[in-house]
Amino acid sequence: MTADPAEQRPLGGTDLKVSAVTLGTSNWGPLRADESPAHRDQRIADLADAFFNGTLPVSALDTSNIYGGSLAEHLIGDALERANGLKPGQLLQTKLDRRLSDGDFSAEQMRRSLDESRARLRLSHLQMLYLHDPEQIGFERAMARGGPVDALVAMRDVGITAHIGISGGPVRMLERFLRTGLFDAVVTHNRFTLLDRSADQLLDVAAERRIGVFNAAPYGGGILTGDRRFANSYGYRPLHSETAAAFHGIQRLCDEAGVSVGAAALQFSMREPRVHSTIVGASDRARWEQSVRYAAEPIPPGLWDDIEALRPSSAAALDEGASR
Repeated sequence: MTADPAEQRPLGGTDLKVSAVTLGTSNWGPLRADESPAHRDQRIADLADAFFNGTLPVSALDTSNIYGGSLAEHLIGDALERANGLKPGQLLQTKLDRRLSDGDFSAEQMRRSLDESRARLRLSHLQMLYLHDPEQIGFERAMARGGPVDALVAMRDVGITAHIGISGGPVRMLERFLRTGLFDAVVTHNRFTLLDRSADQLLDVAAERRIGVFNAAPYGGGILTGDRRFANSYGYRPLHSETAAAFHGIQRLCDEAGVSVGAAALQFSMREPRVHSTIVGASDRARWEQSVRYAAEPIPPGLWDDIEALRPSSAAALDEGASR
């Protein structure tokens, strides 16, 4: 069986449809070895142009106020202008962010973040807007009267954005946000992969409440691409011994079946009915096309049961201290 990145899926209870894969921009910024800023900008611009011109097989793009030191939104805005705006059916979503210099997560900062994003993207109205990384201040402070959540809700109420969401790490905290009934969508990352299923209950809560789900980082920070550079970490943290054992077992199973571990990692997320779209980060066409190949790679149905038997316990999950 294979998966189709362009497959259109209803996004929870919203009026939106999203492609099964979303182009992620969290790595739109760092320079590569011996690369000039101009070359970096051009390789990213080529990918952005391909998205907005409709030549990538997906219709959703995910960014943030702070991705790439805000370079991501600048380059997206440039590409959007060259394409004369979004095409029908395309989704561009961004996130409200704290001020990195001092961690300011106030309502006032959320409004500044919005103004900055709209100026860079050259959009007065947004389709989807998230509160980003609320774990930086915790649920109670985020939800306090006059705080960042109130600011986000107000942005929807006055029509600046059509829909709002929550995007973060710790899944129990995200569940608390979803249970408020305020949010239309959620972005979770590194918590629903071949090596960490801690978002399983979060996905149940979202499904029960018809909340749209974007599952980000299906490769767990790189290890599940099989790239040796990432072999000793998961979710950008040192590898838990149980996670390492599971990974090596999954790698062996994939090798025996003639399947790329990256294909298994991506299609694991894409085949989950509670996940509406899987966010895959890429900062050039070659890396994006590798994920397209992963999605198209045939995987024997029986391999999924064999992989499931190697599933790490909850003690190895990121939120339980995967650095042990």
